[in-house]
Amino acid sequence: MADKREVFQKLVLQAVNQYKKEKSLEGDEITIDSIRVENPPKPEMGDFGIPMFMFAKAFRSSPMAIAQEVAKITAALSGASELGSIEAAGPYVNVKLNKASAGADILLDIIAQGESYGSKNEDGKAPLEGQKVMIEYSSPNTNKPLHLGHLRNDALGESVSRILKKAGAEVYRVNIINNRGVHICKSMLAYKLFHEKNNDTPESLGMKGDHFVGQCYVEFDRYAKEHPEANDEAQAMLEQWEKGTDDDELHILWKKMNGWALDGVQATYKRTGVGFEKLYFESETYLKGKDEILKGLEKGIFFKAEDGSVRIDVTEATGKGKDGTNQEKVLLRKDGTSVYITQDIGTAISRHNDWAFNQLVYVVASEQIYHFKVLFYILKKLGFDWAEKLHHLSYGLVNLPSGRMKSREGTIVDADDLIDSLHEDARKAIEERGRDEEVGNADEVAEKVALAALHYYLLQVNPVKDMLFNPAESLSFNGNTGPYLQYMGARIASILRKAKETGLEPAEDRDSLSLLTHESEWELIKALQRFPKTVAYAAQNFDPSAMAIYIYDVSKAFSSFYRDCPIMSIAESDAKLAKARLSLAKCTHTVLKNAMDLVLVPYLDRM
Repeated sequence: MADKREVFQKLVLQAVNQYKKEKSLEGDEITIDSIRVENPPKPEMGDFGIPMFMFAKAFRSSPMAIAQEVAKITAALSGASELGSIEAAGPYVNVKLNKASAGADILLDIIAQGESYGSKNEDGKAPLEGQKVMIEYSSPNTNKPLHLGHLRNDALGESVSRILKKAGAEVYRVNIINNRGVHICKSMLAYKLFHEKNNDTPESLGMKGDHFVGQCYVEFDRYAKEHPEANDEAQAMLEQWEKGTDDDELHILWKKMNGWALDGVQATYKRTGVGFEKLYFESETYLKGKDEILKGLEKGIFFKAEDGSVRIDVTEATGKGKDGTNQEKVLLRKDGTSVYITQDIGTAISRHNDWAFNQLVYVVASEQIYHFKVLFYILKKLGFDWAEKLHHLSYGLVNLPSGRMKSREGTIVDADDLIDSLHEDARKAIEERGRDEEVGNADEVAEKVALAALHYYLLQVNPVKDMLFNPAESLSFNGNTGPYLQYMGARIASILRKAKETGLEPAEDRDSLSLLTHESEWELIKALQRFPKTVAYAAQNFDPSAMAIYIYDVSKAFSSFYRDCPIMSIAESDAKLAKARLSLAKCTHTVLKNAMDLVLVPYLDRM
């Protein structure tokens, strides 16, 4: 089905150029970019309109007068009558679509595509077809469990991955595990001090592996406050580790504790529905990049400073410093050792060799904006064509109303603890509503409600914004929340079950679907039509919040439809209309279920 907005846009463009010609006005022909299709503020004004303000000066006439003439010309053009009524409303040319025809077209399109609806544009192609996108997210440290900040990172990364796939891209999810460094050694030192003699393990202490290693990290911080020399010991341990071999005592402990931590993190990933095609480990990548820097030094891309370090002037990417001086970035220290960005350069090159992406997206907090500007600039200077397609999906901080988190002080909000708390509250809500038997396995449902509450709350906010996560608000079954969306999905599922029990089947013929002309039916149908465009927008802008907003809009539109347009109660008096409305409910169910998955909200058949 041709997009009615695009048809209208082209007709108005044709009319504007015809009007320009009739007035013998000079200048280039008006292009499609000047014809901006908007949604009128009130439904009664039309389904969409195009303003004429931008033509007033060139046409030497008022926008209202231009709109009057352009509306007349548009209405007379071939194909205009199929749209509906075209008329001027002040400075706008508006169209009121033929609800019967347009609504049937939209629903038949959804019925035909089924679960795949939303993946293709009006031309039948997926917007990101042929694109290979690698996306890096999570990046945990193996000295502590995942926390609330990781949960926002993971939710963004996983949601964007699903949206990109829906838009037709081939997606490759990667994760860099930060499993080496002085912070890792601090946990190891604490284990040797406080647990080794008892041969403590997560199993013996009844703890999840990442929680146990995280406890060691907190223990080190407390110990170091009274024994400052412990920090030097941790640094010495790191140097010893770097010089050691796989089978020495230190590496054996390192592997054991990393294994505990990673097993725990993987369990949290499984719980939250997060996954990856490949894991990279810092212990395997931290030496990468040095050769590339030395090659760049030979080519004159980098330079050797007076202190012997290798550097690059990055002023072009970052601007001058506060004192007006050029900005330089050290890539190799004077002793020839690498710095953090050197590792990232090598890792990016290795990743492209592993999987030749068109685009690489880094999901990393906003504190690293400068780092990624410099990284992308250096890779471009090194001559990698794909460096033009590197993107930093920057996101703001997330905290609880109680304040910021500090893992070294033991005030971190563990991901598992937070989800457990949400699960418990959801379980209580199910019990209080007396829905234990109705929902089936109440614990499984409570877990899905907890994840819906968490993920939707994190994703409904534009990624760039800082946010507060309010657990109580997130679990509400009313308003703009994940549980509310689950309730709407379950409500429609219930309607479909009851209809099936009575033998009422959804209509799939144009004649029946053309009956859906009530304003509430029409608003819901238009909302369903926006799904493919919302997928495309969210994919192209790496913005799951656009999808979250969309799902809530569809849910509200369905609520209004169901209030105004009964289905089962008219099944005997008007079976044809009842079947058409049931089909609209089924199409809504299809869209909601698909869209909820894109923002990590588990679907519930009963609630």
